[in-house]
Amino acid sequence: MDTSRLLSGVPTGLWIGGEERDGTDTFEVFNPANEHVIATVADAKPADAIAALDAAEAVAAEWAATPARQRGEILRSVFETMMDRIEDIAALMTLEMGKVLDESRGEVRYGAEFFRWFAEEAVRIGGRYTPAPAGNGRIMVTKAPIGQCYAITPWNFPLAMGTRKIGPALAAGSTMIVKPAHETPLTMLLLAKLMADAGLPKGVLSVLPTTSSAELTTALIDDGRLRKLTFTGSTGVGKTLIRQAADKVLRTSMELGGNAPFLVFDDADVDAAVEGALLAKMRNGGEACTAANRFHVANSVREEFTTKLVARMSEYTLGNGLEDGTRLGPMITAKQVASIADLVSDAVARGATVAVGGVAPGGPGNFYPATVLADVPADARILKEEVFGPVAPITGFDSEEEAIAAANDTEYGLAAYVYTQSLDRALRVADALEAGMVGVNRGVISDAAAPFGGIKESGFGREGGSEGIEEYLETKYIALTS
Repeated sequence: MDTSRLLSGVPTGLWIGGEERDGTDTFEVFNPANEHVIATVADAKPADAIAALDAAEAVAAEWAATPARQRGEILRSVFETMMDRIEDIAALMTLEMGKVLDESRGEVRYGAEFFRWFAEEAVRIGGRYTPAPAGNGRIMVTKAPIGQCYAITPWNFPLAMGTRKIGPALAAGSTMIVKPAHETPLTMLLLAKLMADAGLPKGVLSVLPTTSSAELTTALIDDGRLRKLTFTGSTGVGKTLIRQAADKVLRTSMELGGNAPFLVFDDADVDAAVEGALLAKMRNGGEACTAANRFHVANSVREEFTTKLVARMSEYTLGNGLEDGTRLGPMITAKQVASIADLVSDAVARGATVAVGGVAPGGPGNFYPATVLADVPADARILKEEVFGPVAPITGFDSEEEAIAAANDTEYGLAAYVYTQSLDRALRVADALEAGMVGVNRGVISDAAAPFGGIKESGFGREGGSEGIEEYLETKYIALTS
């Protein structure tokens, strides 16, 4: 692939006020498949964050007053541009993040869908007008844009984690500053350029790549003009941000860590469960907050499930995500590979058996193979910690109550998966699971038209669906006389 052509139209500066600007410093972006430098990108500092906030504030009133139909048409135009440029965006994403090209194409489609969805939601922002129950007037409730927003997005889905925040914010009439992960800034910078080309007014969206995330965030929060903070990332960082935001009483939405259980009951279609497991585990190479993190399988079908899953996981060939035939690309960093290896070693030391994989190949690139661990004991760390990699730990259960208890034995509550052929059991278990999202007989649950988010220490707030735009709107009550 001609990477120089691919990178030729991608901004590498700061994107502030609708244009590319130089920074006072730079940092390098690496290809995780071979650890080569892809690009040198401007490194935003706190002063740049304030400049982006100045630009957002300057255009905020005008953007809020822009007719909803017009805002929606801009988002729709960006959706169409993204679909036209799907190959270029996908290749760029694979280059900086590592996932296989076909999965990057899938992320472009998924990410673009948030713009199409919220283009339609922009014209459906409602309110209400009702008589006061006491008979002494009328109650009018209206919705208004929340104002200047700040989004911190992760490296694992460098496009979609941004579009599902930018889409509703802009549809609502709010402005947005995005800080992408320093591992993967190029995809978001390209999106900013595409949005400007589609007619987005200057200042409505800024993108600040940086290696000084904490300093940048503190400057924005402490400034006092920020109205909303939205974050996708680890629970630890999320807790720190919540504490910071509390000092300014910022509206926040947090999509944090996960530890998704995958339950296979004795009446499940085992072949379907294996296919679902592959989707839930291996999407994005396991580097997803919704990834199935632990497999609780009824003991009566556990051997069959394990044997069939091992056979399918053995088919995942490691390699550069841009190369034909690759089923599993690199992990994002060598540090991530070491973290995965540590969890696997701990499980084995406690009595688990490696059924396939389990050893990083070494050499250039941050690779870890598709791995299945059988007979994982209850005290293994991998059942408690988010592995964020292509490792499937399997443990057994004998009763429905035992399965539910094991599934809920975590501080997280983002996603869960259930395989059973009984509708009664499916609904009963789904109700009992402590998770914001439950997939029943399906391994992929993300949908722009559905509310995405968790409970417990997996965060709060929802992205997507008709609920998503509410995160960027304020409610105003107007009391009218009769």
